[in-house]
Amino acid sequence: MRNPTPLFFFFFLLFLSCVNSQSELYAQEHEVLLRMKQYFNNPSSLSHWTNSSSHCSWSQITCTNNSVTGLALININISQPIPTFICELKNLSSIGFQLNYIPLGFPTYLYKCSKLEYLDLSTNYFVGKVPDDIDRLAGLRFLNLGSNNFFGEIPVSVTKLKELTSLQLNSCYFNGTIPSEIGNLSNLEVLNLGLNLFSPSQFPSSFMKLTKLKDFVMSSCNLTGEIPESIGQLAVLETLDLSMNQLSGKIPSSLFMLKNLSIMFLSRNQLNGELPQVIETLNLTIVDLAQNKLTGKIPNGFGNLQKLTGLNFGINQLSGEIPESLGRLQSIIDFSIFFNNLSGSIPPEFGLHSNLRRFEIASNNFTGSLPQNLCYHGNLFRLTAYENKLSGELPESLGNCSSLLELKVYNNELSGEIPSSLWASQNLSTFMINDNNFTGELPEKLPVNVSLMTISYNQFSGRIPAGISSMKNLVVFNASRNLFNGSIPQELTSLSQLATLLLDQNKLSGPLPSKIISWESLRTLNLSQNQLTGEIPDSIGHLPDLAQLDLSENQLSGQIPSQLGLPSVLNLSSNHLTGKIPSEFDNLAYATSFLNNSGLCADTDGLNLKLCNSGSVPGSSSKGSSFSVGLIIGLVLVACIAVFLSSLLMMKFYQRRNQELDTSWKLTSFQKLSFTESNIVSSMTDYNIIGSGGYGTVYRIAINDDVGYVAVKKISNNRKLDQKLENAFIAEVKILGTIRHINIVKLLCCMSNEDSLLLVYEYMENHSLDKWLHKKISNGPSSDLSSATVHSVFLDWPKRMQIAIGIAQGLSYMHQDSSPPIIHRDIKASNILLDSQFNAKVADFGLARMLIKQGEQDTMSAVVGSFGYIAPEYAQTKRVNEKVDVYGFGVILLELTTGKEANYGDEHSSLAEWAWRHIRLGSNIEQVLDEDVKETFYLSEMCSVFKLGVMCTSKDPASRPSMKEALNILLRLREPVGYVEMNFGHFEVVPLLKNSKRESRLDIDDNDS
Repeated sequence: MRNPTPLFFFFFLLFLSCVNSQSELYAQEHEVLLRMKQYFNNPSSLSHWTNSSSHCSWSQITCTNNSVTGLALININISQPIPTFICELKNLSSIGFQLNYIPLGFPTYLYKCSKLEYLDLSTNYFVGKVPDDIDRLAGLRFLNLGSNNFFGEIPVSVTKLKELTSLQLNSCYFNGTIPSEIGNLSNLEVLNLGLNLFSPSQFPSSFMKLTKLKDFVMSSCNLTGEIPESIGQLAVLETLDLSMNQLSGKIPSSLFMLKNLSIMFLSRNQLNGELPQVIETLNLTIVDLAQNKLTGKIPNGFGNLQKLTGLNFGINQLSGEIPESLGRLQSIIDFSIFFNNLSGSIPPEFGLHSNLRRFEIASNNFTGSLPQNLCYHGNLFRLTAYENKLSGELPESLGNCSSLLELKVYNNELSGEIPSSLWASQNLSTFMINDNNFTGELPEKLPVNVSLMTISYNQFSGRIPAGISSMKNLVVFNASRNLFNGSIPQELTSLSQLATLLLDQNKLSGPLPSKIISWESLRTLNLSQNQLTGEIPDSIGHLPDLAQLDLSENQLSGQIPSQLGLPSVLNLSSNHLTGKIPSEFDNLAYATSFLNNSGLCADTDGLNLKLCNSGSVPGSSSKGSSFSVGLIIGLVLVACIAVFLSSLLMMKFYQRRNQELDTSWKLTSFQKLSFTESNIVSSMTDYNIIGSGGYGTVYRIAINDDVGYVAVKKISNNRKLDQKLENAFIAEVKILGTIRHINIVKLLCCMSNEDSLLLVYEYMENHSLDKWLHKKISNGPSSDLSSATVHSVFLDWPKRMQIAIGIAQGLSYMHQDSSPPIIHRDIKASNILLDSQFNAKVADFGLARMLIKQGEQDTMSAVVGSFGYIAPEYAQTKRVNEKVDVYGFGVILLELTTGKEANYGDEHSSLAEWAWRHIRLGSNIEQVLDEDVKETFYLSEMCSVFKLGVMCTSKDPASRPSMKEALNILLRLREPVGYVEMNFGHFEVVPLLKNSKRESRLDIDDNDS
């Protein structure tokens, strides 16, 4: 028998060698990780990484066979590049660095990680292009580079990573075409290219080869054309998001044949035609087809989708009735079909079988009554059924609906009394039942948290109860055109948040409240067409914000208070007022404010009032009178002759002047014009001046019926044309002449001669944002505000959000889409103009500069800007990049959310610093929001925008988001699906998509103060 000892010793030595090798590997990996901790400057989340503990027990580390295979350093405030020695962890197969602040370009030294299969670098500050040789990571199965600053084309080399099962390149700045070769990645299960700047392209037909695809996201990718019928080949598809594109044509019927499809987002496109009639996608949980051009009826097949939780057909052209089966769905939570042409009665079983939260059927042609059980399960928070033909009474069950926040049923034919329990609701914040046939009296106990209450154009009667004083959050109270009687209760004046009070066209009597306690926020007061008596109390003149006052068609008497303020709209007509009108109203701007008051007089002719000094002089003789008359007639004749001669001279002068105008001005046009130089120059009078700022005076000039008005900025008005002014003129022309964007003011032409420079813009009916936010609306030629001002002189929150998005879109275009990029350098509320629909347009580019390279800093010779809007690094170093515009934008967001001006604070601080202090002190953000627009329904959105404003005004430019990031955040806050989490140290937008990371997140560094 052979001796086994040598063989035993061989295996024993081999075992010792392996143990020794594993021990050496363990020690080497441990040393690398501790070096990594030191490299990252010891963030607090890595404090447990110590020499005395096993690294395989650390939460960020995954080990296989006692060797490091996974590293997940997620959301720990890393601001350094990934260490170059990371691949010394030789068995590393998974790397996750998402939700940090990692800068610079793609780390190509990761190619040395030969076993890498999983790489997530999403939501960082990476910049530059994705390298053309990224296919050297040949074993990669998962790649997520989303929510970074990568730009340029998506390299074709990405499509050579044949093992990929998940590819996510969303929320970057990729442009150019979408690589069709992605269709060759046959193993893909997740593909997310959403929110990029691709050039317009049709739906990639090659993607139909991705038969293993489960999650498919291409929202906001500039897709055009039709969705191919072949999309039905994606047999295992579970999530489809093609929203916010330019897709057209019919929705392919094959889409509703996909058995596994659970989420479908096709909203905000141009899809048309009827919906497919055969629906076999029985796993659908969310269907969002809002904001398209769909026609026809809602197919009955939707009633078979027993897993359906959200259905949104809003803003389409659907007609017919709602299928009865939809009311019996047991999972439906959100039901939105507003702004269509639907008719018939509403299925009565809605709410009875499901946990309904939102029910939105506004702006259709529904008849009959509202379903009785909408809040059967007690979770309904929004009911919007306005602008229909609904009749009957409000369901009694709504009164017991403690979750209800928003009730909008105005413009219907509803009748009867309001359920008493609804008046006592504790959570209701928006209560709009105007333009119906409701009757009854207001109870003493009213909903205490309501901020917006409109009950006008009904048949409510009785007295306004003293209990209205409990509505401490009330901002708007509109009770016009009812049958209210009795006096106005003194308790009404205790509401400190009240901004709009409309009680006109009732039967109110007695005197006005003599003592106004807390109306410091009141801007609009209309008590016209009542039976009020007595004098106008002096206390009305002490209201600091009052902009519209209408007390007409009453029986008021006495004199007008000498200190009535200076409201932009004033109507005291048809009363019994006496005496001389206050001097501040003795001008033609108030010509219709005092009609039908026989006892009033004025010093100015043309106010339709008698002149205060027009009476005859006692004791004067008839002879003296005759002499006076003769003298007057003589003077009139002399004056007529003088006027005639002057007219002849002026006609000759203007003929000669017009000839000069036609020849001396050089006009450079950027648009097709319907006016000439003389149209512009001849109208530049003092009366047409609407403002001045920056480098010039601005005129409003009438052109014709097609154009209406234009705005003209005159850069200089003297013979010595300052070189600085001329340079500003050239800068503005150079920039605006090439820009075509809906959120940037349009330059029509420029004009110049030897001593003047003119810029002719489109005219913005609603002027600048600061006039609306900070109560600077005035009379005169610049006061032709849109019809919206008839109803309100303040911006509600939806309009403010619309304005914020518009500004962000304009600046994002300037920074990312313009070539070369543009920095404005003077972003402020007065440089944001508003059209008749309150769409925002960035204006006044006299300070703008072209950047040679995006992100490259440029040094200016002087700091130019406005206090409160100037970024700290610009004031200190005169060095600028696009982040100075982000700072100004952040200040505007703070103005929109708080209502305060940019220079709010003392001489050493500003609104941005004030907001930062509130955050650092942990103050309740809700307490600093603008009370005029603060409603429970919008509180979360307002808080999020406030926080975004604080982030945009960070003292560290690198900590500010880009304008595209800010825009994406605002857009996602407004998305009808998904939700937003926003806390300091963490910002996350979480859509209702599984296995997808469409988040955007911004943090506040502890060093910012």
